[in-house]
Amino acid sequence: HISSKYPHVSRPVISRTRRHAALLLFAFFFLFFLYIYLRFLTSTPEIVKRGFNNYPFIGALPDFVKNRHRFLEWTTQVLRDCPTHTAFLARPGNVLDVLTANPHNVEYILKTNFHNYPKGQKMTSVLQDFLGSGIFNADGHLWKVQRKTASYEFNSKSLRNFVMDNVTVEIQTRLLPLLSRASQTRRVLDLQDILERFAFNNICKLAFNVDPGYLDGDGTTRADLMRAFDDATTLSTERFMYAFPLMFKIKKWLNVGSERRLRESVAVVHKLADEIIRSILEVKKSNQDQDLLSRFIGTEESSPEFLRDIVISFILAGRDTTSSGLSWFFWILSSRPDVKREIREELKAIRSKNGRNKGDGFGYQDLKDMHYLQAAISEAMRLYPPVPVDTRTCWSEEVLPDGTMIKKDWFITYHTYAMGRMESIWGKDCCEYKPERWIENGIYKGENPFRYPVFHAGPRLCLGKQLAYIQMKCVAASVLALYDIEARHKDECPQHLFCLTLRMKGGLPVAITQRDLDPN
Repeated sequence: HISSKYPHVSRPVISRTRRHAALLLFAFFFLFFLYIYLRFLTSTPEIVKRGFNNYPFIGALPDFVKNRHRFLEWTTQVLRDCPTHTAFLARPGNVLDVLTANPHNVEYILKTNFHNYPKGQKMTSVLQDFLGSGIFNADGHLWKVQRKTASYEFNSKSLRNFVMDNVTVEIQTRLLPLLSRASQTRRVLDLQDILERFAFNNICKLAFNVDPGYLDGDGTTRADLMRAFDDATTLSTERFMYAFPLMFKIKKWLNVGSERRLRESVAVVHKLADEIIRSILEVKKSNQDQDLLSRFIGTEESSPEFLRDIVISFILAGRDTTSSGLSWFFWILSSRPDVKREIREELKAIRSKNGRNKGDGFGYQDLKDMHYLQAAISEAMRLYPPVPVDTRTCWSEEVLPDGTMIKKDWFITYHTYAMGRMESIWGKDCCEYKPERWIENGIYKGENPFRYPVFHAGPRLCLGKQLAYIQMKCVAASVLALYDIEARHKDECPQHLFCLTLRMKGGLPVAITQRDLDPN
C-alpha cells in the first residue's frame, strides 16, 4: 500500500492522484473511440447515405462549417442521397433539425397536422429584431388576426383592377422609360435592383396607398433605405448560420460586428415604416378609403410596434419574392433564345387576337391567356424558389409519414430548393429548365403545392400568389415585347445570397437593347 510504503503521503493526496489518473484514462479512451468513430465508421457508404455526419457532442458541426457558404447545394445533395429525402442535422447548442424534401412530409406538416408545427419561440426569436410579430414571424392569435384581415383585402373584388392599374402605370411611366434610357446610353443596369425597387413601389401603393417613387430618375433614389432593408434581411438570416448559435446573442449583447450593423439597419427600416404609418394616419383623417394597413388601425392589436411589424412583413413579401423570381427568370432567358422566341410568339398571338399593337400594355384577360409565359416563370421558380427553405417547430413528439421520428422542440425544415431538384418528384430531367413540363394541351396546368411549395401550402398558403403571377407576367411580357435583356454572365450561374429570399450576390448586371417595333 502506498501509505505504508510512503508514510509521509497523506490519504487525500492519494485520492486526488487516483481521481486524476482515472480522468486521464477516461479521456484517453474517449478520444481514442471518438477517433475510431470519425475515422472509420463515418466513412462507410451505408452511414453516409443515411444523411448528415452527426458526431457525438458536436453534431454535424465540421461539415456545417465547411459547407455553410453553400448551404443549399450541400443540403440538397445530402437529401438527394437519402432514401426518403429526409435527414437529421444536429449542431451544438441543442439545435436539432429534421430537413425534408419529401412531399408526403411537407403535406403532413403544412396541412394534415398543421397545429403541431407552429413557427415556435426558438425560431421567431431569431428574426424578432427585424420582423417583430409580423405575419411571417407570428403564431396563434396574432397570426390569425393578420391572416384574416389580409385575406379580406386580398379577396376584394376591386383589388384585381387596382393591381392591374398600379402595375401598368408603374411599368409604362417608370420601368420602361428607365430601360429605354439604358438602351440608348448602353448603360449596364443591375436588373435585380431595378426589379426590387419596382416591386417596392407596387406593394407600398397596393397595401398602404403610398407611392415611394423608388424608380424615379436613374433608379438610385433613396439608396440608403434600400440598402438598409437588404442588410437587415441578410444579417437576420446569418444568425441561423452561426456554428454556435449562442454567439449571435453574445455579439448582440456586446453590440459588435454584424449585430451592430443589424441594429443600425433595423433602425433605418423602422424609420421608413413609421413614416408610412404617419402618412396613412394623416390621410385617414380626411379620407375614408380603406387600404390593407388601414384595416388594422383602430383594432385592439394596433399598437405602433404591431403596425410597424405589419408594414415590414408586407414589404418583405411584396418586394423580395416577386423580384427574386423575375431576376432568376431573366437570367435564365439570357441563355435560352428558344424560350424567348416561344414567349414572344405567344404574345404576338394574344396581341393579334385582341387587336393590340406591340407597344401597348396588356390587360387582365391578356395575362390569363399567357399560358407559356406562366409556365416559363413557374419553371424558373421551381429551380430558384424565392423562399428556398422554411422552418417550423415540432410541438409534440411523433412520427412523420416517411417513418422519421421527430421530437418536441425540434425544428423541421422543408427544403423547397432541394425539392425542385429531386428526380423522384420531377423525373430524370429535374435539373433542366423545361417550361413544357407545365403545359398540357396548350394550357398551363398547376402543380400539387406539396410537391411545389414555392408559395407554401395549407393554412399558410401565400395570400398574394395570384397577385404575384399577375405582376410577374405583366412585367415579363411588357419588357420582352420591347427589349432584349442579356445578362453579362449568362453562362455562369450567379452566386446566391442565403437570406430570407434567394437573391443574387452582386446583383444581375444586364445590357438592354431595344427591339424593332414593327407591329408584325
